[in-house]
Amino acid sequence: MAVNEEWEKPEERRGRLTAVLVLATLISAFGSSFQYGYNVAVINSPAPFMQQFYNTTYQERYGRPMEGNLLTLLWSLSVSMYPLGGFFGSLMVAPLVNKLGRKGTLLFNNIFSIVPAVMMGVSEIAKSYEIIIVARFIVGICAGLSSNVVPMYLGELSPKNLRGALGIIPQLFITIGILSAQVLGIRNILGNSTGWPLMLGLTGIPALIELLFLPFSPESPRYMLIQRGDEKTAKKALQRLRGCDNVDAELSEMRLEEQSEKAEGRLSVLSLLSQRSLRWQLVSIIVMNMGQQLSGVNAIYYYADSIYATAGVKQNDIQYVTVGTGAVNVFMTIAAVFIVEASGRRLLLLCGFGICCVACVLLTVALKLQESVTWMPYISISCVIIYVIGHAIGPSPIPYVVTTEMFMQSARPAAFMVAGSVHWLSNFTVGLVFPFLERGLGPYSFIIFSFICLVTLIYIWLVVPETKNKTFLEICQMFAKRNKVQFKVGDGELPREESKESLVDAVKVTAF
Repeated sequence: MAVNEEWEKPEERRGRLTAVLVLATLISAFGSSFQYGYNVAVINSPAPFMQQFYNTTYQERYGRPMEGNLLTLLWSLSVSMYPLGGFFGSLMVAPLVNKLGRKGTLLFNNIFSIVPAVMMGVSEIAKSYEIIIVARFIVGICAGLSSNVVPMYLGELSPKNLRGALGIIPQLFITIGILSAQVLGIRNILGNSTGWPLMLGLTGIPALIELLFLPFSPESPRYMLIQRGDEKTAKKALQRLRGCDNVDAELSEMRLEEQSEKAEGRLSVLSLLSQRSLRWQLVSIIVMNMGQQLSGVNAIYYYADSIYATAGVKQNDIQYVTVGTGAVNVFMTIAAVFIVEASGRRLLLLCGFGICCVACVLLTVALKLQESVTWMPYISISCVIIYVIGHAIGPSPIPYVVTTEMFMQSARPAAFMVAGSVHWLSNFTVGLVFPFLERGLGPYSFIIFSFICLVTLIYIWLVVPETKNKTFLEICQMFAKRNKVQFKVGDGELPREESKESLVDAVKVTAF
């Protein structure tokens, strides 16, 4: 068989950004990913007023003020229920995306946004802080699902030359959600004693928009062909997404992957953990997701207000500086969207973790000396901004992209379930442990984060390959040697037009 010309020269069949692909990306990212970011930051600014509500409600019920320890416990629950819900949401990813599809799961997920939005919006009227705590857990489930399903959905809709850029869009909308919450949390807007219930309830609006418009977007063609066996619907969706009728080459590549699906079957988390051919892919996504959350990003934001105050920023102006930091985060994530296909995923990860590592070391020194050296607080502010820039270009967005790319259809839902669970457990751990680290080690706690960044960087340098502009099958071939398996795709070529029957033995994975 002659080697197909399009297989040798993939640049000749580069996908383009069509209106259908753009709308599916924007609607799913705004309707789901935006909520994740918004609910991360929504309770930060109105925290004093919400705690005052907790205390007043308790006093009206029991005729005495709430004890300080109880208030601290209830507020800690209000904060920590969100990542805990995210963890449980991640556990639901695989069964839901296999049963309902990617788009169907995103539509179903809006239940976990609209219901808690109403609950939080009426909590003050109902005079119940318990409603807020329960609602934070439910909206956490929404975030746990969306943080995994949106990158999976967009990764399967995108042509390979746009997969990295579109894969960063969910993270971009997460940062926009954080920034929106910071802006609305300004005291003169909604971050006050009367505006906070509305501020918490606004999370339901993106969900309603997604419910209205996402049904018009196509389901993942890979899901329809490989998991549902509906080639007609898959081809029609692919034609809409690519804006042309000739999608035979891409369908042929999907059929090859379908044969691998038939050979391996749909993988559960337990079978994924035991698959020799996926060993290093699995280790890589665990390391990257742990590195993403344990690199100190939440601790940096925790310290930011005190750093700004020490530098002489007036207490009332700190909220505006915080908004400025959020804007920097958004701007750098936008930059990552435009450079990821040129620079590649690996370089952005290495640069990002490297910048974060150096910034944490410098921040440790600056925090230690800022009381004795008058200009040192400004170095602390610079370190915070540099850290935010480093995290925004690599550690924040790229792990989601790489998780999509490292696995084929049969393993992808289980892989996202593992990656999401690690992500949210790490997030929860940092929130739980950091206050004790900060109390015991003070500024030196950032040395721990610096070490984690360094270890993650070394792992990526040694193990993680570049995946840009590669098909999912090609990426599996890249990992085959490290996993000590042989991965063969027919004669090493993707034919332009082949029947399903001729591809039955196309994909083979065998151990050495």
